[in-house]
Amino acid sequence: MDKKTFRDMLVIGFAMFATFFGAGNMIFPPSIGFVAGSGWFVALIGFFISAIALPILSIVSTSKNGGFENIAGKVSPTFSKIFVILIMIIVGVIVGVPRTGATAHELGIQPLLPNISPIITSIFFYGISIYFAINPTTVIDKIGKFLTPVLLIILTIIIFTGITSPISSPVDTGLEDVFTMAFTGGYQTGDALGGVVIASVFMSAIIAKGYSDSKERNKMIMLCGGVAGLGLLLVYGGLLYIGATGSSIFPADVEKTVLLDGLVRGLLGKTGITSLGIAVIFACLTTNIGISAAVGQFFSNLLNNKVTYKAIVIILNIFGLIISNIGVENIVKFAIPIFLVIYPVAIVLIIMGLFDQFIPNRGAYIGAVYCTLLVSIFDTLIMYGINIKPIQSFISYLPFSSKGFSWITPAMFGLIIGILAFSKITKEENQECDLS
Repeated sequence: MDKKTFRDMLVIGFAMFATFFGAGNMIFPPSIGFVAGSGWFVALIGFFISAIALPILSIVSTSKNGGFENIAGKVSPTFSKIFVILIMIIVGVIVGVPRTGATAHELGIQPLLPNISPIITSIFFYGISIYFAINPTTVIDKIGKFLTPVLLIILTIIIFTGITSPISSPVDTGLEDVFTMAFTGGYQTGDALGGVVIASVFMSAIIAKGYSDSKERNKMIMLCGGVAGLGLLLVYGGLLYIGATGSSIFPADVEKTVLLDGLVRGLLGKTGITSLGIAVIFACLTTNIGISAAVGQFFSNLLNNKVTYKAIVIILNIFGLIISNIGVENIVKFAIPIFLVIYPVAIVLIIMGLFDQFIPNRGAYIGAVYCTLLVSIFDTLIMYGINIKPIQSFISYLPFSSKGFSWITPAMFGLIIGILAFSKITKEENQECDLS
């Protein structure tokens, strides 16, 4: 590997790490470690699969197929357009951008400067985000070269202190299924959908650096994914262990943010709280910049550049500024049911996109996706108290339903039926052509 390739791999890999590592991802690992206690390593394995491997694979799968819309397009062009637009609106516009600004104020600024208005915080936060995201060809370099190193330095200090001078030792919390708890916790981060959203930005950045051939681009994506994955594993592992060391100190019902605050305060005192605040701000910034660039690229292309990339980035961040101050929680509540429906479908498409060369026909996509979608819709309705008893009984008998993965068996069933049905239809059409 030459120096240029190595340098590009590090810069883009660091940016990928930082874009995935939002403030929410800083809160989840300590809370999972806290619940797992002495079973923290098993929890790390579960969290690694759902919160690191799957998000990285979502970018690899998207790059391999030249865009997520091409994977979804195997179902149908109409489905692809609707599904990708939904992901961009829910993950990017409604949840991602407003939530990052609100979190930056609540966890980053407020503990340090309690008298500062959230409006002031938002103006600075979204102004900086626009500055970094406004040029799509340099956005990844700016994140990878300037923002990520600061974030990594602060996290390294916190984690190093937590490992070398822990506040206590992990204890047995009595939790029986540690792996499932951690796996589900990582699943709920939503980073697999986040990978789908931001993949185009990293693809563009890699192409801009001269890796225009699809094989070169895919190889670089995997290398950068390896860098990001290793960084996330080290940081998540450290934070998860620090959370486990607090399992004998904090009450079982402690809130996630209070736990993180208490752990860092116990390790580094007031200096730690300052460091944590800065880390949260940088984590929110890097995530928001990545999302802004991705949403800007997607909608400017969708609208044939009738509304420019820069205009969309500015409008998006102004929207984020307003919503983050007047009611982001209500919007998130509105978005959650849609999120619960589309997330399993996205996972199915990501996995199928990785193994596309082994899938015999598009019937597999049609069957797997629509069976997953149907079960996800009913699962979400049941979760919100809209019970259709025969369907509820059927879903309860499905394997893994008690773990929240009732869609897995229908997806596999749909894939097989889709392959067989599509093969039969194709065979009949060919026979008709031969007869004519």
